[in-house]
Amino acid sequence: MSRAMNATTNATTNATTAPELAPKRAVILLSGGLDSATTLALARAEGYACYALSVSYGQRHLAELAAAARVAQAMGGVEHRVVHLDIDQFGGSALTDPRIQVPETPSTGIPVTYVPARNTVMLSLALGWAEVLGAEAIFIGINAVDYSGYPDCRPAFVEAFQRLADVATQRTTEGQSIRIAAPLIVLSKAEIIRLGVSLGVDYSQTVSCYQADAEGHACGRCDSCRLRREGFAVAGLPDPTRYSASS
Repeated sequence: MSRAMNATTNATTNATTAPELAPKRAVILLSGGLDSATTLALARAEGYACYALSVSYGQRHLAELAAAARVAQAMGGVEHRVVHLDIDQFGGSALTDPRIQVPETPSTGIPVTYVPARNTVMLSLALGWAEVLGAEAIFIGINAVDYSGYPDCRPAFVEAFQRLADVATQRTTEGQSIRIAAPLIVLSKAEIIRLGVSLGVDYSQTVSCYQADAEGHACGRCDSCRLRREGFAVAGLPDPTRYSASS
């Protein structure tokens, strides 16, 4: 047998027998809104196999969960899971307590749309799934620039949860880290939108409104709608949001 044939045979054998490298995995907290969709796109661009996690916590804007399913499928999520919790039994937020109205004008301080401990709970759930998956990272789309003043959207919160994650799991105590990634945290809404468009995010599939109707039509008046609409305007891009007839 010639050397060329031997080389071809060896190469074929090596290609067949060499173990395939497992893709690196990440859990993506996916609400179905603009920021989380962009975060999923970023994680994919970094080469992660993405496992999307959404939480039904009693929020009044359930249309975002349907949006999350659309986004996960469109953006190539390996799997999409929805965890059901009853955070709404505690109330204390306009997003979980129907007795508290969603504000439609800007306010000062922490607004009533803040859901106590929501991001802490969601990251804890993601941390559990990440350990089971052997995932290297958890991505969350929180933002500390164009946001509503929530305390769990600040860099200090992410840093604190990273310290918790570093000591909270078998994986981390055995020397394997789980990175808490918040890639949008210092970006403006316009910067997030431009980035997402460059990554192929279809924002018409997302729902950001705090009081969207069952079909996902946005009110156009709440704080989240205002930030989203201003973001597209500053980015110089058309706003694909589906607004209700009354907005």
